[in-house]
Amino acid sequence: MILRNKTAIIYGAGGSMGSAVAKALAGSGARLFLTGRNIRSVQKTADEILASGGHAEADPVDALDEKAVNDHLDRVLSQAGSIDISFNAAGTEVIQNIPLVDMMADDFTGPITFMMRTRFITAIAAGKVMMKQGSGVILSLTATPGGIGYPYTGGFAPACCAVESFSGNLAAELGPFGVRVVNMRSGGSPDSRVFKEAIESNPEAMKSILQKMEEDTMLKKLPLMADIANLAVFLSSDSASMITGVTVDVTCGTTAGLNYKVVPKGQTM
Repeated sequence: MILRNKTAIIYGAGGSMGSAVAKALAGSGARLFLTGRNIRSVQKTADEILASGGHAEADPVDALDEKAVNDHLDRVLSQAGSIDISFNAAGTEVIQNIPLVDMMADDFTGPITFMMRTRFITAIAAGKVMMKQGSGVILSLTATPGGIGYPYTGGFAPACCAVESFSGNLAAELGPFGVRVVNMRSGGSPDSRVFKEAIESNPEAMKSILQKMEEDTMLKKLPLMADIANLAVFLSSDSASMITGVTVDVTCGTTAGLNYKVVPKGQTM
C-alpha cells in the first residue's frame, strides 16, 4: 500500500484510462476524488473502487471550467487536508488518418486547444495547493506522436508535444517548492475504449493497424492500460521522489526508434 494516506484527484475518471489509473491508485492505498463531465461513468468507477475495498468519491466537474475545478479542489482540500496527486485523463475527439494538407484549421487546432486548456487549468490549480504544502505530484499522459514524427495524427501530435513541454516547464517552476511534475508517454493501449470501439466497428482494418503499430516497437507489443496505471502508481509514490521534469516513455520502444525492420528469430520479414 505504497500510497496509503495519499489523496488523489482524477479528471476524466469515467474514461477507460482514467478509470484504470484511478483503480490502481486506490488499490495502492490512495483516497480518490473522481471527476468528469459524465457523472454516471465517473460514479461507476467510484462504485467499482468502493466494491473492492478502496476509498473513492465522484463529482461532476468539467475540467475546462476553471471555477468548477478550483471549487472542487477547495472542497477536497477541506475534506482530506491535502492534495498529493493530480492526474488529468480528460479526452476529446480528434480527427486523424487524413493528411495534414487536407485538414481544416479547426479540426487541427481543436485537440491542441482542448488538451492545453484543461491540462493547464487542473495542473495550475493543483500546483498552487502543492506549493503551500511543499509536496505533491502532477501527472499527465501523452502518446507516441509526442516523441517522434508520426503521419496522419492531425492535431493530436502537436497537442502531445505541447503537453510534454508544459509538463517540463511546470516541473522547473514547482521543483523548488518540493512539487514533482511528470508526464507519461504511452504507445496506445489496445484494451482502451477508443481502440476497442475501433476494433468492433472495423475489425479487419484494425487488425492490420495494430499489427503495424506492434511492428514499430522494439518489444513487438503495445502497452496495456495496466502498464500505464502501474507506472502512475510508481511515479506517485515516494519511490519516485527524485523523478521530475521528464516524460517517462512507455511505448515499448517506439519513440526510441522505429523497429519494424527487425523481426524475432525464426520469423521472416
